[in-house]
Amino acid sequence: MKEKKIKFFDPNIKRKSEIIKNSLQFIEGTNVPLPSLVEISDSGTCNRKCSFCPRSDPSYKDIKEFITEKLHTKICKELSDLDYKGMLIYSGFNEPLLNKKIYKNILTARKFLPNAKIELITNGDVLNKSRLKKLFVSGLSTILISVYDGPEEAKKFQKMCDEINLFKEQYVIRHRYLPPEKNFGITISNRGGLLENAEFPIKSLENPLKQKCNYPSYTFFLDYNGDVLMCSHDWGKKNILGNLNKKSFTEIWTSKKATESRKKLYNANRDFSPCDICDASGTLIGNKHVEAWKNVNK
Repeated sequence: MKEKKIKFFDPNIKRKSEIIKNSLQFIEGTNVPLPSLVEISDSGTCNRKCSFCPRSDPSYKDIKEFITEKLHTKICKELSDLDYKGMLIYSGFNEPLLNKKIYKNILTARKFLPNAKIELITNGDVLNKSRLKKLFVSGLSTILISVYDGPEEAKKFQKMCDEINLFKEQYVIRHRYLPPEKNFGITISNRGGLLENAEFPIKSLENPLKQKCNYPSYTFFLDYNGDVLMCSHDWGKKNILGNLNKKSFTEIWTSKKATESRKKLYNANRDFSPCDICDASGTLIGNKHVEAWKNVNK
């Protein structure tokens, strides 16, 4: 008998959901909600090509370009002007520790955003005790380490965190080395339809899901070149809401395109690109933000 495929549920989702729910803010003097998650994909490069990632597709381009200091400072300053207290995460479509300016960028973010929760997601390949310590001295709140090579590597990172005396809430070790039948230890999706030719292929949907999606109601996703994407699943970068080099954070966040995208999705309309071929659930986080946006759009 063929083994039943297990749908893995990342325990970090519950943690992330609680943080986002409890950090709902509004633009001062309005009923317009701010995102509670600002994600920065600070380069176009990664040192790995995981089988369940679009980077394992031979046609996926690895671009060794990084976010400019000017753009990074701009997003931090504009969030500061809004008294932003949510999550700022260095993650996205790359490996953030390949950016040699990551420590300086975290210092800048912490200077402008003293009350924000600053996080970083890494595969840990270039991590050592000295670098780990420097990240927290720079102002990092929490590091999430995705372990791909097995339980022994997980033990190595656990020891590293113990030896520099990190508190439990300062690190999360994510076990991403499970077999394919257990979804590699991630809550897997088809990455906005970009896993067709990956090492572990997942087909794009033939018909859109008839279900809601909350991502654009609580997430602001900034790519290294200034493009703001509708969500972190849009690896094909098909729905660009604007460019932060040319417009302000608030202009993009409240733009007609952003408003229409989130309104369609919270009404369970996925009949537009790339949502029409995406299989992400989209409702595990952000319900409180959706209700706030519905109040705006009455």
